Amino acid sequence: MVELQGFDDPNLSPDENEEVKKKSTKKSGGFQSMGLSFNLLKGITKRGYKIPTPIQRKAIPLVLEGRDVVAMARTGSGKTACFLIPMFERLKIRSAKTGARALILSPTRELALQTLRFIKELGRFSDLKASVILGGDSMEDQFSAIHGNPDILVATPGRFLHVCVEMDLKLKNIEYIVFDEADRLFEMGFGEQLNEIVNRLPDSRQTVLFSATLPKVLVEFAKAGLNDPVLIRLDVESKLPTGLQLWFITCRPEEKLAALIVLLKSHIEEQQQTLVFAATKHHVEYVHMILDHFGISNTYIYSNLDPSARKINAAKFSQGKCQVLVVTDVAARGIDIPQLDNVINFNFPAKSKLFLHRVGRCARAGRSGTAYSLVSPDEHAYLLDLHLFLDKELSLTLPTNKEGSVGRMPQSLIEEQHSALLTLHETRMDIASMKKVTENAYQQYLRSRPAASSDSNKRIKELPLNSVGVHSIFRQSDGNDEENDRENIIDRMKVYRPQGTIFEICGKNTSQDYQVMKKKRAFHKEKIEIHHQKRDLKKTQQIKPESTLQGSNAEEIEDTFATIVVPKKRKIDDLYKQKAKKPRKEVQKDDNYIPYQPADRHTEEGLSVNFQQEASKAQLDLTADTKDAMRRSNQTKVWDRKKKKFVVDQSKSKVGKIKTESGVWIPATYKSNRYSQWKDKTKQGEAASDDDGDNTEQAVRKPKDFLKGRPNTHWARHNEKQMMKNKRSDLKSTDQILKARQLAEKKKSRQNGKRGKKGKKSGGGGGGRSAQRRK
Repeated sequence: MVELQGFDDPNLSPDENEEVKKKSTKKSGGFQSMGLSFNLLKGITKRGYKIPTPIQRKAIPLVLEGRDVVAMARTGSGKTACFLIPMFERLKIRSAKTGARALILSPTRELALQTLRFIKELGRFSDLKASVILGGDSMEDQFSAIHGNPDILVATPGRFLHVCVEMDLKLKNIEYIVFDEADRLFEMGFGEQLNEIVNRLPDSRQTVLFSATLPKVLVEFAKAGLNDPVLIRLDVESKLPTGLQLWFITCRPEEKLAALIVLLKSHIEEQQQTLVFAATKHHVEYVHMILDHFGISNTYIYSNLDPSARKINAAKFSQGKCQVLVVTDVAARGIDIPQLDNVINFNFPAKSKLFLHRVGRCARAGRSGTAYSLVSPDEHAYLLDLHLFLDKELSLTLPTNKEGSVGRMPQSLIEEQHSALLTLHETRMDIASMKKVTENAYQQYLRSRPAASSDSNKRIKELPLNSVGVHSIFRQSDGNDEENDRENIIDRMKVYRPQGTIFEICGKNTSQDYQVMKKKRAFHKEKIEIHHQKRDLKKTQQIKPESTLQGSNAEEIEDTFATIVVPKKRKIDDLYKQKAKKPRKEVQKDDNYIPYQPADRHTEEGLSVNFQQEASKAQLDLTADTKDAMRRSNQTKVWDRKKKKFVVDQSKSKVGKIKTESGVWIPATYKSNRYSQWKDKTKQGEAASDDDGDNTEQAVRKPKDFLKGRPNTHWARHNEKQMMKNKRSDLKSTDQILKARQLAEKKKSRQNGKRGKKGKKSGGGGGGRSAQRRK
């Protein structure tokens, strides 16, 4: 027989099995050591998982213990499996009469569908049933899906609350709830929906919350809704994946589109998949039209796009039918493309954390990737903010330093594509008009874009970003020395500064101006040299080339040194007995240890290991991608004198809102009475109540009278009357049957009366004729 780690041996006693499990847990670091069921381990193996990631290794055991967990980890580190594996282990078998026992809330429909697909892959060997509830889909189908009593519900907060209010769901059977991308849920304005959903849940639930950042609203939500939560904070210092390369390309705003075409046609291979980020939805449509004209297979996604179209376009890109996907920030969160190779920032993000979310789409789960950023002069300050946030040196490609992460594209490549674009705009009126729309949209985008830090705006003027050389990734390596020499000459011409002034260059040697400037230069010669030396020293201090030495790993160190001396760990009891008079020395820990104060705490001041410190500066504000959304976001904010910033106005009236049982005000549109109409049409409510008994009555109840929406306009009332007139029911009430019988009797009596009158007339005439015949 083959022994499997993590499973009980039928030949051993329960105590001996526990000892075996403990021994295997110490030796093995895989999923087998977590004590999971056989069907779940089989699904994990079929999915392709072999070794758990650091966040999975830390989070899954805590969630299996039943603790409330708040986990923070880098994008693409396997956070989805952290809450799905314990969920399958807790639910185990299907319960057809209990109803939904697990709830997963996602910010976008793409992320929800991706989670549902993941559930089907991991749970292929279990009989658990999962359903999805998304905005934009048929609500009648979602009513029938909930009546099917699924074990797992994957939903977006807005539509799920709408269904809960319509059906008056109490959600008393929910045992396990997950908030995926919780910071994004609050950024999108789902705060009141989340609070109302939480109020409908039982107190004995287990809550798991995953987030990339820890804003203040999330801290307050965790204090109120979680029971003694555990914070897991991994990969905070290493903000970027190890296999990700960052390249920054400076160009003028009017040449950005030409630079994008050069990257997609000449530099990036055709079989590689690329994600392009634009500022607004108009930029997305404009770039899509241009790429179609140049024969580059692409598709696009933005927030106002039809849900079915978004689903189709995302599927086309994920299945490899097109190689380029153009998106906005609002539509890009949660998109997981397994084989994504490149990310291009067509418009540089204004927030450093937003840059991390963008480039985090590639180089996921240990794979490699490349992120290209097109930076125009108005975005240079944001570039410096990013390097300060990442705690990295800004490495420029200069004539003296040809290797660097920031450089420009060869002018010959840009001019070729730029001339083709000019010809295209002259011949195609639709593209020319779309360009004007994009320019106007960019002006609106600049109004809502947050400003860079004042320090970066000052320091960026001292850096020679406008005179950088050709980026190292574009230098010819095929022996074309003429092209390289040409670019080198152009670079030197840009940085060339003559020593003489205009009086010395343009004037004659015998002129008075020339003689005066020559004497003045000779008098201040030493001061001029000192000034040049200070300027060169300042440049070298600001721009330092990155180290090219490769780091050593733990195995190489152990092979080289037989004995390694490290500080001893102090016991917990000694920490309470001794008073800390002197600052403690930092203890060398392993790679998974996160210190209390990170090295870049000046940039992450709001992120602390406990929940007592408010994380006010760790928020991430996404700019809307449409004009209407920008206008609405500005209208909902007012200036706060104490905080000295714009905050959301909470003093608005409750007009057009209804108050739920938990005291939360939600829009009145959540109660449209569609569920009662659906029950009358399909008769599903009566059948479910007869079959399921008390369990179904708790999940599905009739809507209360004070929540029924009434039409408040003339035509709405008229349409309701017409609908009630045209509505026919197969089953009639007693009054309707009695009325129908009375009408039938009246009709029958009328018909009999008419026949009687006709009989009298015909009888009198007939008698006379018969008498005459007799005579």
